[in-house]
Amino acid sequence: MLKAKNLTQIAQKVLQQEAAALQRVSAGIDSSFEACVEAILSLSGRVVVTGIGKSAIVANKIVATLNSTGTPALFMHAADAIHGDLGMVQKDDLVICISKSGNTPEIKVLVPLLKRTGALLTALVSNTDSYLARQADFILNGTIDQEACPNNLAPTTSTTVHMALGDALAVCLVEARGFTSQDFARLHPGGSLGKQLYLKVGDIYKDNELPVVFEDDNLKDTILEISGKRLGAAAVLSSNQELIGIITDGDLRRMLQRFDDLRGLTAADVMSPRPKTVCPTDYAAKALQLMQENNISQLVVVSEDERQEVLGFVHIHNLIKEGII
Repeated sequence: MLKAKNLTQIAQKVLQQEAAALQRVSAGIDSSFEACVEAILSLSGRVVVTGIGKSAIVANKIVATLNSTGTPALFMHAADAIHGDLGMVQKDDLVICISKSGNTPEIKVLVPLLKRTGALLTALVSNTDSYLARQADFILNGTIDQEACPNNLAPTTSTTVHMALGDALAVCLVEARGFTSQDFARLHPGGSLGKQLYLKVGDIYKDNELPVVFEDDNLKDTILEISGKRLGAAAVLSSNQELIGIITDGDLRRMLQRFDDLRGLTAADVMSPRPKTVCPTDYAAKALQLMQENNISQLVVVSEDERQEVLGFVHIHNLIKEGII
């Protein structure tokens, strides 16, 4: 059995070889790549990505990336295409055919059928002199020197390069379309990622009670308000109902260190001034960022007008419940 040191060296060699291949492919990006991007941007149909074996797996990933970034895409297995699935390709589509050699029997059967549909054909290949490349309208050049496999057989470097070219294509389309984080959220409504992009403070703070005291309220009433509303804090208002501070459980503990005699203390004596606030239209992700930056667990929610009326609280537990964290 190989020693751990040897295994580490092998792993490093694989990664270095694949990284070097990506550098060479990057330097080879040309006008055909640009023309493919422009064709997709003006496409009235969809992008259909096809391949066989490991290329089919790469094709599935590229399809998923395109769909999630605003480019409608379909996966078609190259073997299934000649048994009926070719019907999903329409004349207004663009087909990306992935093949390392570009000369496999399946590709040679499939390409003439694809050309017959009238769809544009893009070859994502590691052999630009192949049958597939010669028949294609556009070429995405994924040429490599050799696979990372010691026998130069198992698709390793080639699949890494092909997948990276798919990413490059998708990102070019994102940039060209001006695809925004709001667009991304629209396509990713589920899970924590989607919620970070669309969930707003106004969607969650209303489930909490609103603990509020006035600056002249005595200590007993202040503690009862904090305890009764179960958020570990209370907003402190002036006599004209302006937000002037916040009292948290931590402020109460610090109060015990600062004062020997608690009699006569008011909310104004205990509060922390200038509390951190958010508005209902702020994203929940912003609320989380403010909490993390200031090492606090709650924020006061205020209106967006000049009055900054206290509307409620958002607590770290709300964000945990929603899966933002």
